[in-house]
Amino acid sequence: MERAITAVNRAASSNTVVNLFLLSVFGALSARSLKHQWDIEALEAEKNALLKSNKEMRKTMWDWKQQLYAEAEALSSRALVPLSKLKAIYGDQDTAAPADGNSKGDGKAPGSRFII
Repeated sequence: MERAITAVNRAASSNTVVNLFLLSVFGALSARSLKHQWDIEALEAEKNALLKSNKEMRKTMWDWKQQLYAEAEALSSRALVPLSKLKAIYGDQDTAAPADGNSKGDGKAPGSRFII
């Protein structure tokens, strides 16, 4: 038992053992840092892909809304929902004051109600 303790003490005081231990710790930290760097790069690539798809979806929704407005305007005489109400629903029309100047005096802005 005494020999083992002496051998451990000698190894602990040896520069070679300490340097080997420090080198192995440095290697482990470097490997962990490299893995984190790869994770960060993958997340940045995913973020860029999500931003691109989000932009494409916004453009598609904008195109659909414009097409809906065009169809409502073209079928204005027999449309189920008039163009003005569609614009009010989507918030593309100023609803602060009525366009024709008529006011019911009830304090509610036109288009503040949802129509289902």
